[in-house]
Amino acid sequence: MNQLALENIRVVDMTEAMAGPFAAMMLGDMGADVIKIERPGKGDMARGWGPPFIEGESGYFLSTNRNKRSLTLNLKHPAGREIFHKLIAQADILLINQPRIESLRRLQADYDTLSALNPRLIYCSISGYGMTGPNAGRSGYDLAAQGESGTMALTGEPNGPPVRYPVPISDITAGLYTTISATTALYARDHSGKGQFIDTALLDSQVTWLTNMAGAYFVSGQRPSRLGNFHPQIAPYELFDALDKTFLVAVGSERLWTIFCEAIGVAETLGADPRYTSNADRLNHRMELHQALSDLFETQPADVWLGKMRAAGIPCGPINEIDETLADPHVLARGMVVDMDHPTVGPIKVLGNAMHLSDTPASYRLPPPTLGQHTDEILRELDYDDAAIVGMHDDGVV
Repeated sequence: MNQLALENIRVVDMTEAMAGPFAAMMLGDMGADVIKIERPGKGDMARGWGPPFIEGESGYFLSTNRNKRSLTLNLKHPAGREIFHKLIAQADILLINQPRIESLRRLQADYDTLSALNPRLIYCSISGYGMTGPNAGRSGYDLAAQGESGTMALTGEPNGPPVRYPVPISDITAGLYTTISATTALYARDHSGKGQFIDTALLDSQVTWLTNMAGAYFVSGQRPSRLGNFHPQIAPYELFDALDKTFLVAVGSERLWTIFCEAIGVAETLGADPRYTSNADRLNHRMELHQALSDLFETQPADVWLGKMRAAGIPCGPINEIDETLADPHVLARGMVVDMDHPTVGPIKVLGNAMHLSDTPASYRLPPPTLGQHTDEILRELDYDDAAIVGMHDDGVV
């Protein structure tokens, strides 16, 4: 078996929903021992987000909780906090998504308390708005981040309303930034010997999606408008309907424009038209160009056009439905669909990890846990005997 990059790292995951669990799963895929702390009897709120459910497990929860062990723990009970502090004393990384510092202090789970117990602890706070600024402490969800970040205002058809992206992109982005921050802090700790506080916000994470749109605004001072499936700075870079289905074309340079025109047989017409000589010209005459290409592409099936363009090296592809993507031979060959065996559900499929490292690849060791599945196992690792564990169950500590 290949070496696991984080096999000696312990992560305590006190998060729910998507952003924190996704980050913890990424760390688990890289080999970390991830202990997921859940509320007794309820667990992660995502366990109830459905349908669909399979054998009582939600598809949502199953999607982001592999490579973790589940420990139920009542942090409002003094004995529960004692167990938590024992875990923290041995931990390298803590993920937590409680936005209010007062609540964290009541639970003795704030950074000052825990870093005093373990100065090497990397404490990752994930919240809607971060722990500083006027909105610190305000509850936040992916939908709010999409709306407040400016990205939703850019999404949708020109004359239509703003459109929410259907997957929780700010949660996923915040999870990725948390993963990057945590692994960066591990590297920094190798030099300093100290952990640190990491403050990740959904809103910050989503604002980074503005990228080129923000750059254009900073230069022009003009508020960008919704463009639907058009690109704000490149043409043609959009969708077209063929005789049978929709496909996309991305002509991102003048060289590609020339090759594109030759590939689809319009070098002497559209390729020679002065309205389309440069990218700026094509943007200024975007709608005329789109209509001309649409009229052409509607005459033959998508595979005909895609075949011509792929042979010429033009970036293009079909608009796949989710079932088509998850059965695509290339996606499967890249390991992006993983089979696992769940203790109650049986065989399940989950998405793979997109980080492909040659010497320390992702590992899929543990299926998403049932609620409290590893509680007794973890307590024994903390040197509690069987009698003490029984008492903790009886007293509602775990």
